Amino acid sequence: MIIAGLQKSSLLDYPSKIAAVVFTQGCNFRCPYCHNPDLLPINPKHNEDNLEKVMTFLKTRQNKLDAVVLSGGEPTLQTDIDDFFVRVKELGFLTKLDTNGTNPECVQKLVEKNLLDYIAMDIKAPLEKYTEITGRIINIENIKHSIEIIKSSNINYEFRTTVVKSQLSFSDFEKIGTLLNGCSKYYLQKFIPDITYDKTFKNEITYSNDEFVRIKELLKKYIKEVYIRN
Repeated sequence: MIIAGLQKSSLLDYPSKIAAVVFTQGCNFRCPYCHNPDLLPINPKHNEDNLEKVMTFLKTRQNKLDAVVLSGGEPTLQTDIDDFFVRVKELGFLTKLDTNGTNPECVQKLVEKNLLDYIAMDIKAPLEKYTEITGRIINIENIKHSIEIIKSSNINYEFRTTVVKSQLSFSDFEKIGTLLNGCSKYYLQKFIPDITYDKTFKNEITYSNDEFVRIKELLKKYIKEVYIRN
């Protein structure tokens, strides 16, 4: 497990719970708006010692934190991800995975082993725009498979999209709604031009509040609960 960082406490990353957030190193996407660009490449300076330091910290937070979130980067690139969640579960924490959905086999394995209590999957765009938005050639069938695994898992979940106005049109959200048809929860996340992988994206904007309300109403034809996240 290549761990690059630890947020010791968060009220935002696991709904209604106090959680620690563990960040893994390495991602197979290159989304221009990414706010964790330092986590994208595999970096040899991050080693197994970081994992043991995280586990030592978590032992001191038993009965103080509710949950542990594994984020990134893309955590499913880690070959020993199931071992990590086993150890976290043994400490009595709820667990959450943040994923981009490119590794459905890993998601399925974690679900079948009952190692997850919550899953959040990023939906980057309508399927036909994935390569454009992520900067990588993507196996779209893997994205679709992950969506179906999560929807049918009986685990709490959410899908979410970071919204850059120049990237996603109203018709794109119609297609995303169709893709996620019948899912229980979806978040529209407002793009904030702070730290970005592509420096030019600091000049990009998101939709206005009124436009977000219109997008939300459009999506509610397909999705039970739609929220706007600042």
